Amino acid sequence: MSSPSPSDSVIKRVVISAPPEHVFKFFTETSMLLQWIGTEAEVDARPGGVFRVVPNRVDVIRGIFREVDPPHRIVFTWGFEGDGQALPPGGSEVEITLTPVPGGTEVTLVHRALPPSIRDDHARGWDHYLARIDAAAMGRSQGPDSLADPTTRHGTAR
Repeated sequence: MSSPSPSDSVIKRVVISAPPEHVFKFFTETSMLLQWIGTEAEVDARPGGVFRVVPNRVDVIRGIFREVDPPHRIVFTWGFEGDGQALPPGGSEVEITLTPVPGGTEVTLVHRALPPSIRDDHARGWDHYLARIDAAAMGRSQGPDSLADPTTRHGTAR
């Protein structure tokens, strides 16, 4: 995929209160992934391995891992299963870079190749989910994810 462009990408930066080795697991281990997104997940964090999460009991996000460089970088494709989706499986790419900083890890997330019709929803969704990773990394359970309710599908919906 091409380099980040404001016209087709969501770019987020946040500091998570944990070292990169711990933050990395939130993207590569199923039990850790479910602490911040989804009601079901399947993760095989190796190049060519599956990335699949059910974020809201309705939509199913599916992609494949392209790069896995512990604990620095993860790249996977992203899209939605089912007919008529604005973004089919593998239709976009998520790149996560983890950089150690005082007090934790700077997470830089670039979600490329998003159609304009869903870009703002994904930007809001990533803000929501990155905050949930920070809370989980600090051992604070936030309880069920408000975006897991299909009636509030504004973060990862079509």
